[in-house]
Amino acid sequence: MSADARRWVLPSDVHRIAPVVDEVVAMCRDAGFSPRQCRLNVPVAITEALANAMLRGNANIDVRQVTVVVEVTTDRLVVDVADEGEGFDLACAERTPDDEDWLEREDGRGIFLMRQLMDHVENRCLDAGHVLRLVLHRA
Repeated sequence: MSADARRWVLPSDVHRIAPVVDEVVAMCRDAGFSPRQCRLNVPVAITEALANAMLRGNANIDVRQVTVVVEVTTDRLVVDVADEGEGFDLACAERTPDDEDWLEREDGRGIFLMRQLMDHVENRCLDAGHVLRLVLHRA
């Protein structure tokens, strides 16, 4: 099982998200992930994770960095997104479309989408930052 791994260190600038997402999608396509995973699961979940890290974790402070580490094998994709923020309790981010204020809220959908599109989502707080891990098994 050979792996393709990449690492990026980005400023908190949402304009830097799309090129990283495009490269990860290409890596997944080359590893044999399904067209649906490459068209929907991977780009949406990673875009949400990076945007959350930049806008929420790093409070949109452009000198703060986001580190993205990706490993793609023929079996799975693992993405670690690290920011310089304080982190959050993933268990408390339980928003669903059944919530009364779902349509009016400006937040809470990203974690929901990541959980729906990935096989596993976890996070951990570090001494100096926060890491969100996304795992997707090849369909």
